[in-house]
Amino acid sequence: MSNESFDITLKKPVLEILTVANEYCYYFEHLGGKSHTEILEFIYRVGPLLYLKGSLIPDLEVENPEANERFVTPEEWETLFYSLRKIFGKYDEFWIIDPQYINENEPLKASLSENLTDIYQDMKDFVLLYQRNSYAARQNAVKGIRKLFANHWGYRITNILPKVHHLLHEEDTDSLPYMQSSDMF
Repeated sequence: MSNESFDITLKKPVLEILTVANEYCYYFEHLGGKSHTEILEFIYRVGPLLYLKGSLIPDLEVENPEANERFVTPEEWETLFYSLRKIFGKYDEFWIIDPQYINENEPLKASLSENLTDIYQDMKDFVLLYQRNSYAARQNAVKGIRKLFANHWGYRITNILPKVHHLLHEEDTDSLPYMQSSDMF
């Protein structure tokens, strides 16, 4: 048997989350001309898939933690955040109850743009580190994305999906009609 058959970083669950993460990043890197409805439809479809694939990421021990890196700069984060905030406008902010905070029964103001950009940052860092194509980089990428799923982007997906669902299916709004889109992910 080859070493690849024992390399957990090349197994199907890892390659599947890598594929979905790459698609997510590509979509948000090419927002030009997309409406808020198109973006919401993309999230409506890719969000649950991303969450499912995140829940299947294998746990592994990292042999060389020094090979871990982050790539998305604060400037890149802000550029995407402000682009999304402009697109979503008055639909950007919403209220959540988040069990991660001290008073888990107190509503907190959340932002679609901030949550989507945070998810983008985690996905982009994962994709770029994994593409370093060394065993140490792949190990760190998989370990990192699993940890971030547990305490960062997994929460963000579950926070935004109810808002996305509401905006796409709200009957009293003419500005956010539900649109069928055959070319979505």
